[in-house]
Amino acid sequence: MAKKAVKKNGIISIPAQGMTTTIPNKFYLVAGHSEGMTPLNAFDNALMDAGIGNTNLVKMSSILPPNSTRIKPVKLPLGALVPVAYASKVSSQTDEVISAAVAVAIPKDKKKNGLIMEYSAAGHMEEVERIVRHMAAEGFKTRGYELKEVVSICAQHKVSKIGAAYAAVVLWW
Repeated sequence: MAKKAVKKNGIISIPAQGMTTTIPNKFYLVAGHSEGMTPLNAFDNALMDAGIGNTNLVKMSSILPPNSTRIKPVKLPLGALVPVAYASKVSSQTDEVISAAVAVAIPKDKKKNGLIMEYSAAGHMEEVERIVRHMAAEGFKTRGYELKEVVSICAQHKVSKIGAAYAAVVLWW
């Protein structure tokens, strides 16, 4: 049963509910790549390849909530609102190699937040993933956090007509 709004001194207070007021405590990494007849189709097909194409992705900034646990990918409910931090690259340059990667810097102190970095470029996955991992470590250094580890994932695609590469950190409950 939903809580009701309360009016006090002319100010309406709406009770906390839903995705905007709950903090996910799990995360996992996904990546995919594909071709499509248009840039949007290529992007959508890469989402399908990554296993998250039948959800409503909510792009977020790059903070991993404190006390988050890495899990294996889960089957998400169709149409679910799913918070993600992602990198993507779409190209119509025939034979171009494109890559997209994400990295998660995880703190030694579980009470601190983690940091997610995203990077995409024309180029091979080894270089793109190396760069994004360095970005995550640098972001932790800026915050003065002690780093436990960096985890990452990358997708690479050689373009035939219109291709896409996609990598994401999915937050879940």
